Formats: sequence, structure tokens, C-alpha cells
Amino acid sequence: MHMRGQAAVRAMRCLVINLDRSPGRLAHMTAEFARIQIKFERVSAVDGLMRPEIVEMSQILSPTEIACLLSHKACWQIIAEGDEAYGAVFEDDTVFAAKAGPLLADVSWIPADASIIKLETVFRKAVIAMMQSHVGFGFSVARLYGVHLGAGAYIISRKAARDLLQAAEDFNIPVDHVLFDPTLATSSSKTIYQILPAACAQGLFLKDKSIELASQMEQDRSPYLMKRNPAKNRRKTPLTNVKAEARRIGLQIANICRLRLEKRIPFHHHGARIQRGMNWMEYPTNHAVPLNANTNLDVPSNR
Repeated sequence: MHMRGQAAVRAMRCLVINLDRSPGRLAHMTAEFARIQIKFERVSAVDGLMRPEIVEMSQILSPTEIACLLSHKACWQIIAEGDEAYGAVFEDDTVFAAKAGPLLADVSWIPADASIIKLETVFRKAVIAMMQSHVGFGFSVARLYGVHLGAGAYIISRKAARDLLQAAEDFNIPVDHVLFDPTLATSSSKTIYQILPAACAQGLFLKDKSIELASQMEQDRSPYLMKRNPAKNRRKTPLTNVKAEARRIGLQIANICRLRLEKRIPFHHHGARIQRGMNWMEYPTNHAVPLNANTNLDVPSNR
């Protein structure tokens, strides 16, 4: 793996997806980027309240997922048409590690073959290469091979952005699967890396009650997840559990043979190394969320 030469050193173009009706989230991101001393550009998120036709675009994706995909595609379009070889995309509930600034201020560390670099963690196990390359600023990169969903923060090459714009016409694939599910051609055809430790995480997963960035994404998508994965709704039998455990052990052996390992990607927050984040179901809901609250990419539903 080769890094880019020093002549290529320049700040990363950072795009933040934000709803026009979510000034609180924009204020949060403005403070986060100011803290790490990096500039960003705001990209107006697709708002389903203004686009009621979104509900009819797919029977598989929730309206929120469709709006999310369209918002990311708007970012890919900007990067694809730009002069920079790489750009970074962020959703507006991102919380940065203290040392994330230097990483985003310099593109020379990016592996020359990288299509996408995942900057965040969702605190679930991911399959990465055993061999890691130090890139400075307290971070390393490793090839990402397994599913590591979430599209809250990533770097994408101009070429990959152009490819995805052509491939993502199908509205039956959530954006995080488009990017980080190697069972799909949109992801498996790309060379993807993971930052270690994560440079950021979504506030939803952090056990910090000072971060009030509730999201409706998971609640909205739950009925649609059941449609996409009917097998998960079936009652598991002892034989099913035995088969699942055998498959898990087999995958572990296969990963070792291929010099890969499965691990949770940690994140440093307030001086602590976090290995396990808060599941969205555990997120504090002691505050009522009004219709036009600063929730992420909320859209109306016909349910």
C-alpha cells in the first residue's frame, strides 16, 4: 500500500448533510468542526416533508432511507464534479475524536488505491486486515472486508463517487449497504479501508447525555427491515442455533487463514477509549420530540 506524495498535501473537502429545518444540528456540526479547526460545506439534505412523492419511490426502503440515499447522492455529485481527488461526507450528528482535525487537513496519508475510507464506527464487529499501516496523527488504516454499516462519515474518491452515481439508481438499497456491504457489487468492487481508531462516531451511539441528537432513522426503517429480511422474524430452533455457531467458527478460521481479524472499531471520546457504543434502542427518550425537531432526515410516512 502506497501513500500519496507530500506534493499532494491539501485540506480535505468536507461536506455535511443537513436539513434546512434542523438548525440545531447545523450548530452542533459547526461547533464540532471549529473544535478540530477544519472548514466544511453544508449540503442541504433532501427533505421528505417537501418531497411527498418520496413515499412512492420504493416498497422496500422507508421514506427516510430514500431521502438519506438522495442526500448522499447529492454529495457524490459534488465530489464527482470537483477538482479534488477525494472528498469527505458527514451526516449532521457526527462527533469527532480530538485528533481528527489533522487527519482531515491532509490527504497525503490516503492509500493510493483507496476508493472509500470509513471514518466512523458503529461499535459492531467488522472484518479488517491484520496488517495495519500507520498514517500519523495517532491513526492507522486497514483494509475493510466485512460488513460495517453506517454512512455517518467516510472519505470517497472522485472516481468512486462517479461509479456510485451510475450504480445507485436502484432505490431498493440503503446507502450504508451501497457503501459498506461487500455482498453487493457497489461495495465489493471498491477498495475500502477503515480508520483505526475511528476518527468519529454518530452521537446516537455515545453514552453522553449532553449530546441530544435523537434520530428517527432506525424507528422509521424497522417495518421495512422486516420486509427485506423475513427470515429474521422466524423463530430460531436449536438446530438453527447450532448451524449459526458452526458458521461463525468457520468464518473465524477462514479469516485467520486470509490474515484477517474480526474486531470492534474503538473510538476515543473525552479521553476514554470506547469499545461498545449505545444501541439506538437504548437512546434516552425522556424528552418529547416534536414534529419538526432536529431529527436526522425525517420524512413523512403513509403508514
